[in-house]
Amino acid sequence: MNIRSALVSLPTIAYIALATGCAAPRATPSAGSTATANAVACFADADPMDGWNDRAPPQRIFGNTWYVGTCGISALLVTSPQGHVLVDAGTEKAAPLVEANIRALGFDPRDVKFIVGSHEHNDHAGGIAQLQRDTGATVLARAPAAVALERGNVDRTDPQFLIHQPMPATASVRRIDDGHVLELGSLRLSAHATPGHTPGGTSWTWRSCDDAGQCRDFAYVDSLSAIADDVFRYGDDAAHPGYLTAFRKTLDTVAILPCDVLVTPHPAASKLWNRIGPTAKQPLVAADACRNYAAVARKNLDARLAGEKSKATP
Repeated sequence: MNIRSALVSLPTIAYIALATGCAAPRATPSAGSTATANAVACFADADPMDGWNDRAPPQRIFGNTWYVGTCGISALLVTSPQGHVLVDAGTEKAAPLVEANIRALGFDPRDVKFIVGSHEHNDHAGGIAQLQRDTGATVLARAPAAVALERGNVDRTDPQFLIHQPMPATASVRRIDDGHVLELGSLRLSAHATPGHTPGGTSWTWRSCDDAGQCRDFAYVDSLSAIADDVFRYGDDAAHPGYLTAFRKTLDTVAILPCDVLVTPHPAASKLWNRIGPTAKQPLVAADACRNYAAVARKNLDARLAGEKSKATP
């Protein structure tokens, strides 16, 4: 089973909570994007596999938090006069697009001091190695993710091990623990261990303020979809001790995060393109967004476990 077939086999509810695609026009080829490519419009109704390498319009989400990713894969820039933090890096091919978006907003990529991420899959971490080289930034990750980033691939502890493709190895990753607070000038980004989609899954929260002094709590919440290859079973505690318990704890954690603004590694999972930009139809702020995101993921996980028991899924 490859990643595409794994996604197609998911029940409809999985797509809602899933970190899969966003939104590029279906006629726009993803593979042809380059650092000089013009940004394309991103739409909320695109195929889940579209837009991973299509440069999205860089834009302010709120205050000092900016979208610099692609249509299908999020990357956020949190800025301060003392330097910036890049949250997620996209695919290997998307790295120059992220850099181009940072420049388009008037920022210098060399002022990125830290790179942090959501989880250790190539669609979100494939660009980290190049971005680290180009910016000189320090990469932070929890231990399970750090090992995979430095190796350039996941191992059998990852539910998608057999369908995951390698990524460029990151030269050096500084290990952090659950609850770590990244401090840079006025910035304070808190790391929350949220394993489940991967062992190293991490969510990040911070407070973003605009020039008028209005502030919002941002929650960049990792993917919560229970996707696996043909071997891994979430309910097999003998093979994967404590994994399911940790996944359920993740859902509890996400439900109570400070969360005025939810953003997810795949923007479609949090309906981001319905909430930002000139065609936004829904409010950016939703006080119950993280709680609802976790609730849908819990139903998806329960459906996955039921499928495992009936042998309908691995």
